[in-house]
Order: sequence, then C-alpha cells, then structure tokens
Amino acid sequence: MKEYLIYLAQAYPEFRRAELESLADFFGIPLDMSHHNVERPFIIVTLENDEQAKQIMKRSILSRGIYELWGQGKTYEEVHANVKETSSDRFGIYKESSFKFDFIAYKGSRSNNERMEIIQDFSYLAFEGGVRMKNPDQIFSVLEEYNVNGMEKASEPLHIYFGRQIQLSARTENVLDKYDLRKRKYIGTTSFDAELSLVTCNIGQVGPGKVTYDPFTGTGSFLVAAANFGGLPIGSDIDARALRGKGEKRNIQANFKQYGTSLNFLDVLTMDFTNNAFRQDFGIDTIVCDPPYGVREGLKVCGAKHPEKAEGRENVVIDGEKAHLRRDFIQPKKPYELSDLLDDLLFFAAERLPVGGRLAFWMPTANDDFEVNQIPQHEQLELLYNLEQVFNKWSRRLLVYVKRDETYKGETTNGLKSQNIKNFRVRYFGRFTEESR
Repeated sequence: MKEYLIYLAQAYPEFRRAELESLADFFGIPLDMSHHNVERPFIIVTLENDEQAKQIMKRSILSRGIYELWGQGKTYEEVHANVKETSSDRFGIYKESSFKFDFIAYKGSRSNNERMEIIQDFSYLAFEGGVRMKNPDQIFSVLEEYNVNGMEKASEPLHIYFGRQIQLSARTENVLDKYDLRKRKYIGTTSFDAELSLVTCNIGQVGPGKVTYDPFTGTGSFLVAAANFGGLPIGSDIDARALRGKGEKRNIQANFKQYGTSLNFLDVLTMDFTNNAFRQDFGIDTIVCDPPYGVREGLKVCGAKHPEKAEGRENVVIDGEKAHLRRDFIQPKKPYELSDLLDDLLFFAAERLPVGGRLAFWMPTANDDFEVNQIPQHEQLELLYNLEQVFNKWSRRLLVYVKRDETYKGETTNGLKSQNIKNFRVRYFGRFTEESR
C-alpha cells in the first residue's frame, strides 16, 4: 500500500467525499475518506498502486489531480528530511527518466525566481534523464497550501507536499468547458447545471454499457452527462414539447451529436412516469434525475382533475375514430403532489433496479423547517448520501440510494406526506413562511 495525495477542487466541497467514494466503489477499490475536511484542498489516501489512482481520478469532477506522495512538512527543511527518509528508495527508479517540476500554490503565489530556488533544493534526487517541458516521462510536483485570513495573503505556506503526478482529473482536462450550457445546442429554462449533472452521474455510478434512465428528461442534461461516462441513456417526460425540441438542429439528439456520443443514446419517450410503459423485463441499471418541483407550473400527471365530469368522454368519436385513440389526442392532466411523486420514484427504483443499482435524484427542501425524517425511504433502498446545495431560503438535496438484496430490511416512510407539508410550489411562492405551510 502507498500514500497518495489528492488535490481537490473548491467547488461543492460537501460533495467531494461522496464522489470519490462512489468512484472507488464502482471500480472495486477500498478507499478511506473518513478524515476528509471540507475546509482543506488536499487529502492523503492509501491505495495499492498507481492504476487504482488513475481509475478514480480520470472520472473525477470535484478533484484536480492525484500524486504519489514522497514527502511533506510545514517547512522545506521538514519536507526534504521527510523525502529522504521515506522515499529515497524511489530515486533510482526514475533516474534515467525525462522529467519536469510543476508548482501548485493554493491561495498563495511564488515568483519565478522563488520557484527556481525551491526546485534547485531538490537536486539531491539526482535525476539524470534531462528536463523536458513537453511530454516528460515524469512530472514532480511541489504543492503548497496557504492559510488566508480575510483579505491578507499569507507569506509562508501552512503545509507543503512533494510528490509524483499520477493522473489529472476530468475537470483539469476541460470537461466542464466542453459541457458548458452556454455552448450547448439545445437547452431550456429547466436545463440542469452541467457540473452537477456530471457529479450526479459519478455518485450514481453511471458506467460503460449501463442503461441509465431519467424519468423527467426535459432537455436531457442528465442523459448527456451519462453518455460522457459511457452510459446508455434513455429518458421520458410528460412534456412532448421539451423532448421534441426546436427543430432539427436544436433538440436532444443534436446535443448528443455535438458531443460525439450519439451511439450511446437509446431514446426518449413521451410518457407519464406514473403510468410507466416500460416492459417488466427492460433492464435499468441506474436512475438519475431532477424531479419537477412544480415551481414554474404545478406538478401534473395524466388523468382527469374531476373524474365525475369526465365520465363518458372515452366514447367521444371524431371522424369515425374514438377521440382518445387518435394521434392528435391531448391527454388531460390532474394535479400531483411532490410527496406522491417521490413515493412513486422510490417504489419504481426498488422494483426495477438490480441489487447494487443506484437511484440519485434531487429533492427541494425549505431551510427553515427541514428535518431528516422528511427524506423518503423504501425498505429495499439504503440511503447512502444526503448532500445539500443551499440557496437563500431553500435548498436542493442530492439523495442517493442503493438497492439491497432481500436480506436488507429498511423502513418505508414519506416524511413530506406524514407531516402534511404543502407542495413545494406553495411554499416557494409563500417565501417559506409559516403561513404557507
């Protein structure tokens, strides 16, 4: 076993541990992240080899890179002593390799002269392969962490690490720029943030050849993200207009063509999720979605709002054909509560996912009265993560569940329904006051 240093991104720090743990679990790699500190940009982990480090880091969105740790300390004197004590047996391995030095100063800076002086002090490594600035065999990195108080910049680092670069992350390879919504051919008002779409797919363990389903597709943000990781995305939505798009060059298919993942894309269906049309034997490996909160318009599903008034409508005939069987028939819709939708989503996941399959979805909550028991539960699904993205008076939470086998017996509950909490739209426009409950 060897120690590795992970350089973490500073976006969504509360989500970093979940992403790395999920990626490690996906590849069958033991990873202890229990000592992760959301305030720190670095974490030391133990892995068997470089290949494990590469597997985890290649897909990571909330990390920047991983390094074989050669030494560390609060001062350069401590770093050099630690490198000589713990890593001297590695010097000879890379003696003939071409190399270069990289310098990372988190919340700090160094002049070029200072950097050169620091690099020169590592001359005891005695590498003979020659310096190559482009495509060297090895990159050795000095990583400094500074402690910044207020507006004042620290002059000396809080901690220093030295290591050999193993793998930069997908984030560092510009995946966020590639999927930037501002550059995407087809988006809408509900298109989900590209970065968090990718993170959701990582935590949901979307992978090559895995059928990934989004029951509330919209403009296909999660489908696109799933295809980036080799998933086979399929989606559905009650709103045919979103799935149809705005012409040949502005639709969901155009997005897959833009990213070169058209071969991964299975299909999208106009379908009310509560009246699901998938065959019972249709395999779904992962479910990732952002259920509609009902803010822009109230939640609706197919059905008559006033059933007593709808009696007999199935017998209406137009041009010799029953109206509800015509291709141009528009299905009536009725109001639907978020609590009911989440119940349906969990029961569908418990029925359709394989053992070990994951359900990852976003749930809105009000900050003033949230309690953990509001999170819906199903006896066959274990809640792995409850990750919060805070806005002003409300938050959205990424809830991630895993399907367990028949030996697992959890609890089936719905806190939103049992506590009689009104639908999210009512609370949102009531500014989350007590009166709006």
